[in-house]
Amino acid sequence: MELLTFFIGSYTEYLIPEFGGIGKGIYTVQLNNTTGELKLLHTKKTRNPSYLSLSQNKRYLYSCTELDEKKSPRIEAYKIEQNFSLQILNTQSIQGGYPCHINVNNSNILIACYASGNIQQFPLDQSGKIFSCRKNLWHTGSSTNKKRQEGPHPHQVSIHPNGRDIYVCDLGIDKVKAYYLKKGVLFSNEEKDCSISRGGGPRHLVFNQLGNIAYVNNELTSDISVLKYNGNKFEEVSAYSSLPKQYNREPSGSAIRIHPNGKFIYAANRKLDAITIFSINETKLNLIGYQYTNGEELREFNITPNGKWLIACHQNSHDIVVFYIRNDGKLNEKFRTKKIFSPVCITFF
Repeated sequence: MELLTFFIGSYTEYLIPEFGGIGKGIYTVQLNNTTGELKLLHTKKTRNPSYLSLSQNKRYLYSCTELDEKKSPRIEAYKIEQNFSLQILNTQSIQGGYPCHINVNNSNILIACYASGNIQQFPLDQSGKIFSCRKNLWHTGSSTNKKRQEGPHPHQVSIHPNGRDIYVCDLGIDKVKAYYLKKGVLFSNEEKDCSISRGGGPRHLVFNQLGNIAYVNNELTSDISVLKYNGNKFEEVSAYSSLPKQYNREPSGSAIRIHPNGKFIYAANRKLDAITIFSINETKLNLIGYQYTNGEELREFNITPNGKWLIACHQNSHDIVVFYIRNDGKLNEKFRTKKIFSPVCITFF
């Protein structure tokens, strides 16, 4: 029986009365690659580990505790034991509010702080431990949605396939901000910043394998922006709605993934609680359909590295759904569990 191990982050407390969760921390889970069934192996208690990132050698797992700046958010380093349980190595303070995304780039960790509008760089040593913050860069600006875009709100840090360029989706200023690392220090690369249609609110993006096209899920419109690399920067060349025509509620785009075969884009919407499926023809997307997930607050999903399964997380109904991915890109539900509370992130080992 072939097993695939992964980690799930959760909200363990409420950030505001209407947003948060009752999770227990970081869950270690195994997937049966034949049946799609899930088994909970371990739980590591910590506060609001809303996003996780794995070291490139797969020996260490990193988490940011998504909390208000007054509650002292931290970045945490864990050693992954042979049985896939987690052993804390060390922590460092995060100088910002609501750190909502974390990514590892070689010997550095990069953090996006949604509330305070800044990006932070933390170097790593060879043992996997985190040094104190080396660089703290602040975004500026606003956009047209006065309620949600009154200031910068970086939401995701993405590493380009070339391993050098770094891009940050900022929901508050309708930009994908560009960065690079030079001699171990993070620098802004403003001439490569990419503007997104006003009011869109870019939340998460994915690149194709070549890195010349990117697809952005805009939280405030649920449009998928298609970005093409033209000369020396990305430019938005088209946008596609991920909502059904009859939908009349507030848009709330969340996660976006590209299938490992490069043929399909999957985009999640929380109020719709469905995954929209597109086929890819370079900068053109063709709608395949909608897979309703029958849960509440579809914040995150991920696709297994072998491209066989899509696993979806419902933050508010406390369930995880495993879908089999068909050759045509459509999804068939195979397993569902309510044993994992407030799941909001999936990172594969």
